[in-house]
Amino acid sequence: MKNAQKSTKSLEKYGLKDNKVHWNLSGEELQKITVEKGMGRETDNGTLAVNTGEFTGRSPLDRFIVKDDYTQDVWWGKVNKPISPENFDRLYDRVTAYLSGKEAYVHDGYVGAYPEYRLNVRTITEYPWSNFFVKNMFLRLDEKELENFEEDWVVLCVPGYAEIDPQEYGIRKNSKGNFSILNFTKKIALVGGSAYTGEMKKGIFSALNYILPKEKEVLPMHCSANVGKDGDTAIFFGLSGTGKTTLSADPDRNLIGDDEHGWTPDDIIFNFEGGCYAKVIGLAEENEPDIYRAIKPGALLENVVFEEGTNKVDFFDSTITQNTRVSYPIDHIENIQEGSYAKNPKNIFFLTCDAFGVLPPVSKLTPGQAAYHFISGYTAKVAGTEAGITEPVPSFSACFGEPFMPLHPTVYAEMLSEKMKEAGVNVWLINTGWSGGPYGVGSRIKLKYTRSMISEILKGNLEDVDYETHPIFGLNMPKYCPGVPSELLNPINTWLQKGAYIQKAIHLASSFHLNFEKFAGKASKEIRNGGPLIEEHHKMSYTDI
Repeated sequence: MKNAQKSTKSLEKYGLKDNKVHWNLSGEELQKITVEKGMGRETDNGTLAVNTGEFTGRSPLDRFIVKDDYTQDVWWGKVNKPISPENFDRLYDRVTAYLSGKEAYVHDGYVGAYPEYRLNVRTITEYPWSNFFVKNMFLRLDEKELENFEEDWVVLCVPGYAEIDPQEYGIRKNSKGNFSILNFTKKIALVGGSAYTGEMKKGIFSALNYILPKEKEVLPMHCSANVGKDGDTAIFFGLSGTGKTTLSADPDRNLIGDDEHGWTPDDIIFNFEGGCYAKVIGLAEENEPDIYRAIKPGALLENVVFEEGTNKVDFFDSTITQNTRVSYPIDHIENIQEGSYAKNPKNIFFLTCDAFGVLPPVSKLTPGQAAYHFISGYTAKVAGTEAGITEPVPSFSACFGEPFMPLHPTVYAEMLSEKMKEAGVNVWLINTGWSGGPYGVGSRIKLKYTRSMISEILKGNLEDVDYETHPIFGLNMPKYCPGVPSELLNPINTWLQKGAYIQKAIHLASSFHLNFEKFAGKASKEIRNGGPLIEEHHKMSYTDI
């Protein structure tokens, strides 16, 4: 198998033979084929809905990177697991032998909205709706560009191929034969055994997360971004369920992008992709109107449940999974930024859903704290989200996207810290989780309050208010924010038992420190000092606050 250089109407250069190939079909054509093949159905408004089968989310344990000379800077370990070039080639040959003689669907597009950092991607899929997803998520080309298309990377996605002897080919012995592999030298992302479409998206963006800092001095970020009418850019980092997509879709601001961005040396924030991939569990028009209205023909719903006997989706039904999703082209959102890029940000928001009810709903971070919390990437899992979870559990994902970051997290954190200082950016920690007690005791912070906090920050209205320092986490908390009850701003005020709050806060602070131990050796003193003030906590009582 040789690396492809020039576009042709054959797939033989990829090791595929005798395929019936569908080249760059429209969304309407791909939807029609999917329905005709019985692989999906249409909702009451004509949106395509599919079921991704056994895998309704990514499988991080089955993600690999080919270990060779180019990948010597990879942070190998639990997240970035190596596979040999020889095993990759053998597995690739088995996949192409399986797909040869079958129908295949090809989509040509690109990632990286800023022209200087564009990467052309050819995606070859076994299923038509997998191609539909990529058509939504990658940036689209016009007909003239398609005629002269030359790919930089190839994505090959074959959900129907599960390796029956995984250990023989260097993948996980106890897997179900599925795998997601990046080969940086041959520039191939290989996905097999899983129909979950996010594997393709995250595969190519994981590649960018290694290539851009290594070759272009661009900071890749797992974040959403928008821009105001005055050109002020805001960035939103956050793990799944923290509100990243919801809060960046603002009717008063233009959306740059939903999930993946780069920050260039020449002060540009640019979107990697051409679409949005939003969670839809519990979706309601009154709470998330932009996402709700984006679900129309041209969008693709995954793993949703229909009301019995109808074609109407029940967005509150998690029978299949909590991770119900929709992908749609970014132009399904009314307010989008032309070109999908903008200038340096003025504000950066780290979103966390703290189910312990400990963190303040809004706090301003120093550069050291910003780097510390960026490396930590904290949120919490709540009861019911995963089997066996009966009470809140801390969850840390470095850089708010650890499964997609091939370099050591401190590399990205140092880049972010440097850029923040150069640009004079304000960084805020926003808790979209619980107040007045942990999950099951307190209540979730109202979305309208979170929106008010962010809106007032973007207007500059939290610049001149008084702040107080959280005694355990060292966070600077505003004493006043328009549109938000003042008693909500300091979390201890919302708890009936102040001692219980202190105990829970110390517990969470300890979790932060334990998690950070694996990064401390490569982190600067400023970053290390950005964490909770845990050494002094044990002497405190609630009367000290």
